[in-house]
Amino acid sequence: MSYAGDILVVEDHHDIAEMVCEHLEGCGYSVDYAGDGHAGLRLGCDNTYDAVVLDLMLPGMDGLQVCRALRDARRDVPLLMLTARDTLADKLAGFDCGADDYLVKPFDLEELEARLRVLIRRHRGGGGDVLSVGDLELDLRSLKVSRAGRELTVTPIGLKILTLLMQRSPQVVDRQSLEQAVWGDLPPDSDALRSHLYVLRKAVDRPFEHALIHTVPSAGFRIADEG
Repeated sequence: MSYAGDILVVEDHHDIAEMVCEHLEGCGYSVDYAGDGHAGLRLGCDNTYDAVVLDLMLPGMDGLQVCRALRDARRDVPLLMLTARDTLADKLAGFDCGADDYLVKPFDLEELEARLRVLIRRHRGGGGDVLSVGDLELDLRSLKVSRAGRELTVTPIGLKILTLLMQRSPQVVDRQSLEQAVWGDLPPDSDALRSHLYVLRKAVDRPFEHALIHTVPSAGFRIADEG
């Protein structure tokens, strides 16, 4: 089996950590393990990893503190939070600290590895000039958008919105950031963004079984495959 990358797993539950490490090693990854937040931060700062799997509830330092400290140390390693906390507030807190993805326990090992593979590919630039979320793809050179192999018609403004959402996926993008990306410092009235998002959702989501574009009340919008 070919080498897939170096992963740091920070998890205080021994059985879960052993299960995750064994599965990732079986997929071709080299895995380091830390059982508490301080050890995880030390390894994360002293070594170079392709991705970090970080539990939220850890002894010593919790996952949010570890994540924030890694980002403060200018470590841009892709970081996936793995936790039993499943509320929207918990997820937003994780993304605000700099997490790239969030997986709730109990979880499927195949999904964990698939999410890590996508994060690593994006970080390495392995996807070239193509952004992808689930079965949705955006070619930044040709500006062609497709989902499940079907080419979609997206307006120029919708394309700007979609690009930012996909670049930040699965993080939440606030309304102000979207308006800035589309119209700069002179956004039109407040209904304009809503109208363009409606048209974009009609193109991207309506013909398919599940939606990718999600509204996060009082926070903004995000694009993620939650189907």
